[in-house]
Amino acid sequence: MATESIIEIPGNIILIICLLRCLQYVWKSHVKKIQAFWLASALIFLTVIRRELSYLPDLFVPNDFSFLNHSYYWWEHSTLFVLSLISLGLLIYAWQYLCSVLKNVNISLYITVAILSIIQYMGENAIGFPHAFGGILEEVCETAIYGIALVYLWRLNFNDYADSFNDASEQHYQTSTRQR
Repeated sequence: MATESIIEIPGNIILIICLLRCLQYVWKSHVKKIQAFWLASALIFLTVIRRELSYLPDLFVPNDFSFLNHSYYWWEHSTLFVLSLISLGLLIYAWQYLCSVLKNVNISLYITVAILSIIQYMGENAIGFPHAFGGILEEVCETAIYGIALVYLWRLNFNDYADSFNDASEQHYQTSTRQR
């Protein structure tokens, strides 16, 4: 398990950089729906970081911790659930921008991430791999997925998506207000 913790460090660093990049896009945007999309992305990265650092409560929170008759883990799961719901709501609010970002992604990137996700799942559950090697494979695949996200976020031309979103919004406005 110590080897897996060491392997997780690069992935966690990449996730933190992705989170910071999303926050940069939140501050860079002046359109509410675009800000909502990037804030949702930042919240998702925050949730993933917390899940990746699942061993921290064992180090810092006493086993008998209780607040308002609920354990630390209840509070943690409730908070992460609420953050996930907020993220989903923000993504629904910004669905037009979400679609403009997703449609411009190369299909090979989707395929690569899907393959890595399947291998990661197989490694995590020791399907076709020995348990020790599966754990290492899981972490390597996760880090590769996080690396792909970072490269994508870093290479993303924010203005192109904002312009295409503004064009789509203007086109939607014109068609929805057109007299019949």
